[in-house]
Amino acid sequence: MEDILSAISGFVWGAPLLILLLGTGIYLTVGLRALPVRRLGYGVRMMWGGRRPGEGAEGEITPFQALMTSLSATIGTGNIAGVATAIYLGGPGAVFWMWLTALVGMATKYAEAVLAVTYRETDSDGRYVGGPMYYIRNGLGSSWAWLGATFAFFAMIAAFGIGNTVQSNSVAQALEGSFGLPTLVTGLVLALLTFAVIVGGVRRIGAVAERLVPLMAALYILGALVILLVNIADVPAAFATIFGDAFTGTAATGGFAGAGLLAAIRFGVARGVFSNEAGLGSAPIAHAAAQTRDPVRQGTVAMLGTFIDTIVVCTMTALVIITTGAWTSGETGAELSALAFDNGLPGGDLIVTLGLVVFAFTTILGWSYYGERAAEYLFGTRIIMPFRLLWVVALVVGAIGNLGIIWLVADIMNALMALPNLIALIALSGTVFAVSRRYFETADD
Repeated sequence: MEDILSAISGFVWGAPLLILLLGTGIYLTVGLRALPVRRLGYGVRMMWGGRRPGEGAEGEITPFQALMTSLSATIGTGNIAGVATAIYLGGPGAVFWMWLTALVGMATKYAEAVLAVTYRETDSDGRYVGGPMYYIRNGLGSSWAWLGATFAFFAMIAAFGIGNTVQSNSVAQALEGSFGLPTLVTGLVLALLTFAVIVGGVRRIGAVAERLVPLMAALYILGALVILLVNIADVPAAFATIFGDAFTGTAATGGFAGAGLLAAIRFGVARGVFSNEAGLGSAPIAHAAAQTRDPVRQGTVAMLGTFIDTIVVCTMTALVIITTGAWTSGETGAELSALAFDNGLPGGDLIVTLGLVVFAFTTILGWSYYGERAAEYLFGTRIIMPFRLLWVVALVVGAIGNLGIIWLVADIMNALMALPNLIALIALSGTVFAVSRRYFETADD
């Protein structure tokens, strides 16, 4: 069974999907005339001002909380283990392709949030809900509702993998390895903490995320900056290696087996998408709940998620791995990141362990909301409490279980989530272009 699922995962995450993800980002970037890059400063102002809702704005959480909720689900193992894996498999040049994926992914994330707010609605309990399933149904018409339901099904299943069991297992293994804490204890504590947050719905998730995500990200970046300052003389050479190897591949050195140009592109794009989730359709579910008067305003806030996640946090991890020389050690994944931080700073591996634990916890919170909204779309509001109870039980199972098959199923579901979302983004791109043009024509006046 594992071999079959592994083959399916390799197929669905193959070149066609990666080209579609990257191609959609390029298409939206061109159609928006590079708006996400040109309006980056505007997005920062909207994010800062979005710590409080605007007058007359409707929604569940502030624009800033919506961004932090989406970041809580994306900043995690992809930023620590994913970057290390990309470098291990594709060489330092893979980092360049991660950057490129993020730059066009900003347009994808912007479009997702614009459509999420444009086509959101209120459920029977009066909560604002939205995301790909809603902008597919409300934007493309009722004849396309089946595609929205397909996305919701894939998202609900994927949530229990990438956003639940895989995360609790990562935390349990990290704490057992570093402190000898039994995996069952970790699972139970995670379940209790998670339930205490998610029982309060998106407002409590947003309140926790807006405090925990910036704090942990700042501590992680600070630790990386200290290491880079110590190795400041090697930073220019690290950038030169990234840019040079991006177009030539990387020769074998130390414990690194070498990688060609295609490997750098493949693993850079794949890990970039895994890190920031642009195009998968998860983040717009959070942004649909934002208290905002205009879809474009939230879109400019949403696009910062990709910038922060990949351009900032992933770059910190990559530079530490390269400047400390750890990338030639033969290690991969979180072990490579831990080795790099430990080489650069005494006890630096604890930064990686703490980062994994906190980032995994926030990922669990963010994806609980995504999965819950997907389940509600399929079964109505009566599913919410049973879903939450099942969510916390799955955390314990994940902490103590062997997740080979679960990880593969989640990986496949993630890829299948992207397809309906990308179809909708392309089909509704005219709406995104039109509302963006109108908004900035007025704003510029």
